[in-house]
Amino acid sequence: MKLNDILMPAMLIAGLSLSGCEQNTQMEPESRIAAFALPEPISNNAVAVADGPDGPTLYSFNGLKAGKTWNDTSNTAFACVIATESCKTIAPVPVPEGRLASAAVTVAGKIYIFGGYTVAPNGDELSTPEVFAFDPATGSYDKQADMPTPVDDALAVPYQNRFIYLISGWHDEGNVSTVQLFDTQTGAWTEATPFPGTPVFGHAGGIAGNSIIVSDGVASVFADGKRKFVAAKLTWRGEIDPKSPTRITWRGVDAHAGSAQYRMAAIGDEAGQRIIFAGGGDNPYNYDGIGYDGVAAKPSGGFFAYDLKTDKWVELGRLAEPSMDHRALAKAGQDYYILGGLDEEQKVTSRIVKFRIGK
Repeated sequence: MKLNDILMPAMLIAGLSLSGCEQNTQMEPESRIAAFALPEPISNNAVAVADGPDGPTLYSFNGLKAGKTWNDTSNTAFACVIATESCKTIAPVPVPEGRLASAAVTVAGKIYIFGGYTVAPNGDELSTPEVFAFDPATGSYDKQADMPTPVDDALAVPYQNRFIYLISGWHDEGNVSTVQLFDTQTGAWTEATPFPGTPVFGHAGGIAGNSIIVSDGVASVFADGKRKFVAAKLTWRGEIDPKSPTRITWRGVDAHAGSAQYRMAAIGDEAGQRIIFAGGGDNPYNYDGIGYDGVAAKPSGGFFAYDLKTDKWVELGRLAEPSMDHRALAKAGQDYYILGGLDEEQKVTSRIVKFRIGK
């Protein structure tokens, strides 16, 4: 049975059972806390990998600091050199206020940072349109054309080392189905085939070859005259027309086993033709980790994959520490990295979790 667009209750069981996934007995996954950590705790941060002055480097932009109040939204940025296992603070994102739920994608050696939202003292949240290209060689930011539809908590994936798709996400007062395509060579925006599933925010996914996978997130629904945020258990596969990147053929596929997850860390694995997912929260929550229903969210400790070759989910292993509130998964060499996030007590962490899953 296809499980697309089935909205799950906001109060979900803790953890993630993958009993419905295929067991991958050929892999020997390895997960541990990395020997280095971010300069300070940060969550809901945009992450990416690029070649910096000292080689492959993990980068973090924007996010939420340890206090978890409106005043703890941040535009801070960090760089962690993998070879030396060292992290430092770098020039902040050039915006006057902190940003939550931004997205970062590396294309042609530069990291493109998209939007996010601001939080006012009275709690009002506003989606922001800014786009910056960060140059790791110089540590500088170059302003790009604003998003036509400002979104936060959107899924961002690169294509052909030139284009970047922003898929669904939250815009000011509601989720949108829009798929926005940014051309890094021309700086132009166009619209691609819209996302046909329930519009969501906090969803996760990735791209490998011409295939995109979008999974889970949070839907906004109205019941009894009130807006409610509920977990959306869904998975969609999109096939890009390589001759016309604005054309995407979408189809619903089986959702992963277990409960829907919010703000998982995910990335495409080109060599393995799969999309890797890790962590995530079991209950839709505001930025403080407390669910919209008042129940504290709990993080998942699992990592798994959608195999594009077989159209099946595969269980991979367990994380060294459960975590949630992520914007993406970073990969360098054979290793995957989760930077910061919220832990089992909903505390903002500076830890870096590192894992390897083999072939």
